[in-house]
This record gives sequence, structure tokens and C-alpha cells, in this order.
Amino acid sequence: MNTSIDTLTPRRKAIILVSCCLSLLIVSMDATIVNVAIPSIRTDLHASPSQLQWVVDVYTLVLASLLMLSGATGDRFGRRRVFQIGLVVFAVGSLMCSLAPNIETLIMARLLQAIGGSMLNPVALSIISQVFTERVERARALGFWGAVVGISMALGPVVGGFHIELISWRAVFWINLPICAAAVVLTAIFVPETKSATMRNIDPIGQGLAVLFLFGVVFTLIEGPGYGWSNPRVVAVAVVALISFAAFLRYEARRHDPFIDLRFFRSIPFAGATVTAICAFSAWGAFLFMMSLYLQSERGYSAMHTGLIYAPIAVGALVFSPISGRMVGRFGARPSLLTAGVLITTASVLLTFLTKDTPVWGLLVIFAVFGSGFSMVNAPITNAAVSGMPLDRAGAASAVTSTSRQIGVSIGVALCGSIAGSAIAHTGADFAASARPLWFVFVAIGVVITVLGFLSTTPRAFQSAERLAPLISGTAAPKVGVHAG
Repeated sequence: MNTSIDTLTPRRKAIILVSCCLSLLIVSMDATIVNVAIPSIRTDLHASPSQLQWVVDVYTLVLASLLMLSGATGDRFGRRRVFQIGLVVFAVGSLMCSLAPNIETLIMARLLQAIGGSMLNPVALSIISQVFTERVERARALGFWGAVVGISMALGPVVGGFHIELISWRAVFWINLPICAAAVVLTAIFVPETKSATMRNIDPIGQGLAVLFLFGVVFTLIEGPGYGWSNPRVVAVAVVALISFAAFLRYEARRHDPFIDLRFFRSIPFAGATVTAICAFSAWGAFLFMMSLYLQSERGYSAMHTGLIYAPIAVGALVFSPISGRMVGRFGARPSLLTAGVLITTASVLLTFLTKDTPVWGLLVIFAVFGSGFSMVNAPITNAAVSGMPLDRAGAASAVTSTSRQIGVSIGVALCGSIAGSAIAHTGADFAASARPLWFVFVAIGVVITVLGFLSTTPRAFQSAERLAPLISGTAAPKVGVHAG
């Protein structure tokens, strides 16, 4: 029977929120849980430094490349349907990862995981935006969503460390299977089917140009140190990436129904949140990748001990992610963003003093400060994605921010090889000294987040968002109806 969003009970809305957040839990956790397994994968599958980077980056890159398409597909063909397909594909990819006999198969299985994962987060966030329509109610739901992002990504290394120590690195992929099964059941029972009232066209040319650009940039950063920066293959891929980016901007600006509506970026809060997401998640991705190698290869800690040292990140996320969500709902984005920028900058400065003999308590302080800063940044980013946007553009707008997170992780991991290649080459080089230039890049990133946190929350910035809304809606946002499943 037909029903409206208004008839959904608070209990059913809460179950819908939990169902959507289960998908976020596995996708976000998988982006970090593999980092603790990197040294074990290197030993077991005889992987090179660039192959190790691809294990992480093929996942985040495919997510970044397909999130926008999946968000639009969910809006067009039904969000619940696309969400359920994504859960099944993600589970199959996870199973294949756990059975991979060599590094090439593992990388391909991670690609399949990412295809399924791309159908989950943007579609789930769009479902939440459609179900929670009242302003305060939506802010609380998005705050909870943002908190789960931080908590799940922070818990990944801790959970992964225990599974690797007790079973093997393959066990980190088994965790996804029961969670996917639970999400499929809850979605089938409680989540209503919703579609966009406006059918947006698929943009294969814009999609293709974006994929060429993203893969070109990451390929150049990962393979440049190995092939040599002047290698014709590396130079050619870099040139193709630049041409693709220029063509993408020109094509999308002229298209009536673009893959990414570039007008979104006329909103200073939205543009600021997108750049902040790329910066914060690039530092996060590089930090997890490098510190796992540092703790296990340089310091000789086991996977379980490594996971325990990561514990302050999880504690910081459990404490500060909910606080950040409440702060955004009550005071706006500025306090959370400024706090995040200051904490990430402080942790990055401390990292520049890292040595092979740094005491464990010093490591715990660095992890706690960095994790707390990172946890503060998710809620304001998520809220900015849909704030001021018409309801019917929620899927596209939220997918931009989800994409920027994955782009950030991809770039961060790729930078590890470009800036600190000798540290991950496993050649006996002083890891701490080799990684130091990367930590100075982190300091710059922290400063950028702080500055953007201020500039994107000024009265002038909010006015730019207000001017944008009528431009991208054209007409009043249509009423959204749902079909109970």
C-alpha cells in the first residue's frame, strides 16, 4: 500500500537508521581494517610496495569512481533495491578476498568489494535524508551517521589486529558476512522503497572522464617511484589525467543534467566541506597505512599489539564523534572543524619527532590526538553535504562528499610511496627518518582544515549556500512518497 514518510513510526525510523548504518560500518571498517593486515599480506603473498598500496587504493578508488553513479542509480531505480544488491556483491567480494591465493587475486577481489560498497553508503545516506525530513530530526540522524563513520573506521585496526593474531589476515574479511546478512534482512523488512521524483539521466562520458582522472593521478603517485618519474608510461598517464580533468570540467559545465552538478561548489560551505574531506581523509589513509608498517616492521610488534596501540583512536572516536554530532546540531560546523584542524595539526607535529625508540606512551598520545581530531571532522562534513539542498538532490549531493572521502584516502596512500617510498620498501632504511617528509605534509593539511573551518562558516559563506538552493531546484522540491515494502 502507499504511505507517506510522515506515517513512519519513530521505532521504524530508528530501525531504518540502524539498517543503513550497518552498511556504513562494513564499508568504512574495510577501508581501515586491511591496513593492520598489510605486513602479513606482504609476507604471505610476497607483495611489492606498489602492490600493497593497490590493495588499499583499488578499493577506495573504485568506491570514489562509482559512488556518484550509484547514488544517481538509487535515485532512479529504487534506493532499497540498489542497496540490497550492493550488500550481496560486497559479501561475495569479501569472501573472495578471504580465499585469494595470490596478491593479484586479492586486488581483483577488493575491486569487486568496492563495486558493492559503492551501492551502499550514498544510497543509505539518501534513504536517511528522505526518511528524516524535519530539520532537527535530520540533523540528529546525520550526526549519528557521521559518528558511525568515525567509530567504524577507528575500530577497524583494533578488530583486525585480534583476528589476524588469533586466526590469520584472511579473517578480517569474514567479519563482513554476518553484518551483510543482518543488513539484508532488516532492509527487506523495514526499509521502504523510495525513488526520485525527477528521473536523472546517466552520464557515461562524465563518469568515464572522472574515472580516468582519478586512476591517472593515483597510478602516477604509486608507480612513479618504481618506474621513475620521467618514465614515458608514468608521464603519459599523468598527461591523460590532466586532460581528462580539463575535459571533465568543460563537459559537465555545459551538460543539462551533469554527472556532478558543478553549481554545488558555488556554495562555500559545500565546497569547503568537500576539500576538508579530501584533506582529512588523505591524512587518515596515509597515517593508518604507514603506522601499521612502522609498528610491525620497524618496531616488531605483533598484529594484536598493533591493534591495541590503535585503541586510543577507537576511544577518541567513541567519545568525540557523538560530541561532534551534537555540536554541529547545536552550534553549527565551525567549532567541530576548528577543533579537528588544531588536533590533526598537533598530532602531525608530534609525528615529526617520531623515532624507532619512541616510547609506547608517546605513541598512544599521538594516536589519541590524531584520532580525536579526525573523529571531529565527520559530522560537519556529512551535514554540509545535504544542508540547503532540495530533497530531490540529496542523493547526488551526499554522494559528492562520500566520494571526496574515498578520493582523500586514495591520494593519502598513494602519497606514502611518492614521499616516503624508502620507508615502505622494506630495505632496512630508517623508517622514522624516511617518513618525516610525509608528516610535514600532514602539518600543512591540518592548517588547511583549520583555515577552511573558519572561512566556510562565515556569514558570507552561508549566504552563498542560500543563493544556490533556488538555482539547483528550479521549482519547489516535490513531495516525496514511498511504497512500503
